[in-house]
Amino acid sequence: MAIDCTFVGARVLTPSGWSAAPLSLSEGYVQDSRAGREIDLSGYLVLPGIVDAHGDGFERHMAPRRGALREAEYGVVAAAAELAANGITTAVLAQFFSWEGGMRGPDFAEHVFESVCAVRPSVPVDLRLQLRLETHLMDEFARAEAAIDRFDIGYVVFNDHLPHKRLAEGRTPPRLTGQALKSGRSPETHLALMQDLHARSAEVPAALDNLSDSLRRRGIVLGSHDDSTAEDRVASSKRGVTVSEFPETLEAAHAARADGAHIVLGAPNVVRGASHAGNIAAQNLVAAGLCNALASDYHYPSPLRAAFRLEELGLCDLQSAWRMVSAGPAQMLGLTDRGDLELGKRADLIVLNPQTRRVVATFAAGKVAHLSGPVAERFLRD
Repeated sequence: MAIDCTFVGARVLTPSGWSAAPLSLSEGYVQDSRAGREIDLSGYLVLPGIVDAHGDGFERHMAPRRGALREAEYGVVAAAAELAANGITTAVLAQFFSWEGGMRGPDFAEHVFESVCAVRPSVPVDLRLQLRLETHLMDEFARAEAAIDRFDIGYVVFNDHLPHKRLAEGRTPPRLTGQALKSGRSPETHLALMQDLHARSAEVPAALDNLSDSLRRRGIVLGSHDDSTAEDRVASSKRGVTVSEFPETLEAAHAARADGAHIVLGAPNVVRGASHAGNIAAQNLVAAGLCNALASDYHYPSPLRAAFRLEELGLCDLQSAWRMVSAGPAQMLGLTDRGDLELGKRADLIVLNPQTRRVVATFAAGKVAHLSGPVAERFLRD
């Protein structure tokens, strides 16, 4: 049940900046008149809830070890609790639909989608799905479309993880044995599959054109992943792909900005100060104005930390940095009802201890998603 209350005493990040004015919540929305009882949040910050546009940190809850895939719904519940504890009120769970098999294969993807859909109505955090489709999995495109319709998936991202250069040279791809084991195939079978898919590369552009057209007509947000050249981005733009996730180079990011795409960067990259894969540092792209959204990627605590890190580095103030984890990703996803604490929008917000920078309370559509520490006493008093 959504709470009706009025926060007083806190510093509140509003669309026009920091404010000391009361903030009222009623029926799951931000209201313009006082509602319910007053809760004194003196000494705390209140910020819009984080909208995480791409994260796969849920995997460790659903499959903590290879083959340990039972009771996945409990893993989704645990992931939702972790999301809320890190201030994430809307989370896009990014799931592979790939030839790579195992936890990246279509069977496991459908298992994930079923589990999330079963749990979604029972948790406050808004759990949404992203299907990460491998571009060369053409024989399964119809199955992917069926899953998109069945599970109400609103965001599809195109990936290509085939090691084309190695395959074209007739060389064995790196880490073949380990990847084959994860897929449940022998190394020889896994290599043969990659070779066959690589050999069909000429068929991919037309297949993607047709699929993109079909998905766009259904209102699906389309993204490209790991663009490395301007040509990559131009090809995606022609298909109506409006999001560039984790561009690997400055060239690709500039091309995305030129065609009006939303640019998603990894929050862990900002926190670490570098890409774990050796690509361009996200801090450099933020400094160049080439970022609309910071996503958790593989680590749910990172969006909050990244926003403060950008302020610490002097790249922008906290209000601008926070937009990259709230209003920016909300706009990218077409979620016009959230992203800031404007009157009439969803009461998605967090209460933050400014000294420790820890989330002490999270509300999603006015419902308590997380409550911890001394601030909890202020909510529980009669």
